[in-house]
Amino acid sequence: MSLQHQAALAKKYIRYYFKSGNRHDVHSPFVYTLLDEVLNDRAFRPAYTPVEDLRKRLLSSDEVLQITDLGAGSLTGATNTRKVRDIVRHAAKPPKFGQLFYRLIQYFQAHQVLELGTSMGFSTAYMASAGATVHTIEGCPNIAAAAGKNIASLGLSGAVQQYIGNFDDELPRVLNGMPAPDVVYIDGNHREEPTVRYFLECLPHVKATSCLIFDDIHWTDGMERAWETIKAHPSVTLTIDLFFIGLVFVNPDFKVKQDFVLKF
Repeated sequence: MSLQHQAALAKKYIRYYFKSGNRHDVHSPFVYTLLDEVLNDRAFRPAYTPVEDLRKRLLSSDEVLQITDLGAGSLTGATNTRKVRDIVRHAAKPPKFGQLFYRLIQYFQAHQVLELGTSMGFSTAYMASAGATVHTIEGCPNIAAAAGKNIASLGLSGAVQQYIGNFDDELPRVLNGMPAPDVVYIDGNHREEPTVRYFLECLPHVKATSCLIFDDIHWTDGMERAWETIKAHPSVTLTIDLFFIGLVFVNPDFKVKQDFVLKF
């Protein structure tokens, strides 16, 4: 990430911080309970330990991978070769988000998860550890292979279905071949047009009770435009902006469309 991009992101975060609310600013019973029982729950779970032990090991790895970048990797200064430890340090979601995904899966009793962007498999592992079957798509074969080894080392291979290829090609096939997802996690490409397109492709396949998670919604101006487009879609009835991720719900039982910006 360039210094200019870091500075721009920092300014956006400051704006978010002063705009965001807490439980006292929430008047939706659904969101209040979600905030109280899931977002603000920092209690330790034994399932977190194996994933974080793996993270520590990989942060010391000297292994180098040849990278095929099909997304917006240029913003991270990525080249076609990267050390595993650098991918873990800069591309993998921090523990608090993986652990949030774990809690979301358990809270919603999600059985089927669709993930766009496996990376090294940390988020995949957290969601699979929570009891879901995770269908995960990764564009880079070498990263997918490394993620597969990581997932296997955690004993989670039986709960994870991996697909390798361009999202544009793989997403329609996966959506048509898997049960309706309870959770969709879009963490790949990080460009405006593809992000909106993936959302629109997923929409006919999700349930009314499904939760869609979007990564890096403030990463660039383009991603912020994508987030605003998704929020404005007539099927979307509730959104929660946590700065680094956004939660989207399409439940028609939410009669009044609401958008929340919450501290996390």
